[in-house]
Amino acid sequence: MTHRSWQPEHRRRRPRLTRRGKLALLLGAALAVAAAITVPLLLRSEDKAEPVPEKQRTLLIPEGFRAGQVYAAIDRSLGLAEGTTRSAAAAPATALRLPAAAAGNPEGYLFPATYPVEAATTPESLLRYMVDTAGKRFGTDHIGAGAQRQGLSLHQTVIIASIVQAEADTAEDMGKVARVVHNRLAKGMALQMDSTLNYALGRSTVDTTHEDTKIDSPYNTYERPGLPPTPIGNPGEQAMAASIEPATGDWLYFVTVRPGDTRFTADYAEHQANVAEFNENRRAVTEG
Repeated sequence: MTHRSWQPEHRRRRPRLTRRGKLALLLGAALAVAAAITVPLLLRSEDKAEPVPEKQRTLLIPEGFRAGQVYAAIDRSLGLAEGTTRSAAAAPATALRLPAAAAGNPEGYLFPATYPVEAATTPESLLRYMVDTAGKRFGTDHIGAGAQRQGLSLHQTVIIASIVQAEADTAEDMGKVARVVHNRLAKGMALQMDSTLNYALGRSTVDTTHEDTKIDSPYNTYERPGLPPTPIGNPGEQAMAASIEPATGDWLYFVTVRPGDTRFTADYAEHQANVAEFNENRRAVTEG
């Protein structure tokens, strides 16, 4: 006798899902899993937010800047009171690695370049950076050998380079100005450089009066022969190169008659004619 399986009436069959039902169920499960994963990830992202990188700032020190201009630029860049960096430069704790011949004066050794400025930057750190950079750039065997060929110390070479930097407008003129300096030193002549007078008077001008040439200052190279006691600014590498490898020539005089037209000569009468032309051009500009 064949038996049929029997199930109690209260035990119902499982409902069969349609394709739409299956898709809805799967989608719901996926969303639930995604939500479970996303929330912790969001929480972790907020807990460990990436810091906003500090915007990189820099400080440009142009070639020829005097120490006072460098100090003022550092004060402005760091938002400090005027005179803060000057005081730092003179403080023994700053410990600038200057040549002994500099006698503690950083003029000439605050190397002109672009320096990074960060949140932790201080006047002391910037000054050390500049002086150390000058030590590396000026302390090469090439510079040392060039200075020796000219019969100069490194410090004397930096002094000449600072004058060249202040007087010359182009790289070509730098070599010629350096030659004028060397020729005058060799002849025992006073350098008669307006740039040294400007340094003594704390100014920058192309107009030098007769009274200016009579001031009592070790930087008055009209009255005093030889080099001034210190550099008169901070020269760059081109000026240093010109100082150890000046152009060839017998020039003793020069004057910039007009922008881009600097005339060099060994003849004093010719130089006087050039100076007269310069003065005429200046009058035309002033009266115009």
